[in-house]
Amino acid sequence: MIEVKNLSKRYGNHQAVKNISFTVEEGEILGFLGPNGAGKTTTMNILTGYLSASSGVTKINNFDVLEQPNQAKLNIGYLPEQPPLYLDMTVREYLDFMYDLKKCKLPRQKHIAEICRLVKIEGVYGRLIKNLSKGFRQRVGFAQALIGNPPVLILDEPTVGLDPKQIMEIRTLIKSLGKHHTVILSSHILQEIEAVCDRIIIINNGVLVADDTASNLSQKYSGDRRLLVRVAGGEDDIMSVLQHIPGVEKVTANGEKEPGVFEFSLEPQEGCDVRREVSSRIAARNWTIMGMRSMEMTLEEVFIQLTREQLGSAKSKKGGRSK
Repeated sequence: MIEVKNLSKRYGNHQAVKNISFTVEEGEILGFLGPNGAGKTTTMNILTGYLSASSGVTKINNFDVLEQPNQAKLNIGYLPEQPPLYLDMTVREYLDFMYDLKKCKLPRQKHIAEICRLVKIEGVYGRLIKNLSKGFRQRVGFAQALIGNPPVLILDEPTVGLDPKQIMEIRTLIKSLGKHHTVILSSHILQEIEAVCDRIIIINNGVLVADDTASNLSQKYSGDRRLLVRVAGGEDDIMSVLQHIPGVEKVTANGEKEPGVFEFSLEPQEGCDVRREVSSRIAARNWTIMGMRSMEMTLEEVFIQLTREQLGSAKSKKGGRSK
């Protein structure tokens, strides 16, 4: 659905994006991560046709964004960090205006009504946008992105400035949109990316430094794959059960952590997730799991490590040239 091949963007002597390539499949939600100035927004602006690339190819639904811009843009719904709203319009007037601007051919009233139900703005349809809360303005921004039912949605920081309740509502909305659209989601909130996205790309200093699922990234960059489990029951009996779970290489007893509750450290084979089997076997013996946590790196830790390594590498190269 989305293809980026050898994409680069240069501003004078500064290269903001450096020869990056990736694809996004139909129905996939891709998380796009990077520190400020990494090249995320530049890449997204090139995908939407707002900026031209210095070199490389970007395609949306097989349409080249540079060579076939009108066809490519018909396949994109874009929500920038600051939604493009006209504050003195009502929601109805604004969506009618965007419908005409996008030259939408779908039945106007039915199509706009369906979008309003989807993003839950029916109750504010007749109100001035300037009188809406930040959360409702964001929903109106989503609504304009959905006009024309584009197969691709590009969302840049869609929950910035929202309160926790609004953030949860927008996350749920994005998940539901992912069932019928291909989505690229850029955010600084790593928990949001991990909760919503099927796959994650990390870009830093214009370079693509990671492309995988959150789980695989944690496994790949973690030196510690242990699983810590606390179980209420007999220590020796629990140890015997855990030692015979397929995929577990080693079990270490960490002692009694609270009355009648014992902690164990499990070392699974590489790439093996034993959590479900641990839960199943413990439950089958009517023991109680009081806690289970992985010692693998969180997405935040992976992100910091990757961006720090790239920054350190860049500084080293700069220092080497100056000598």
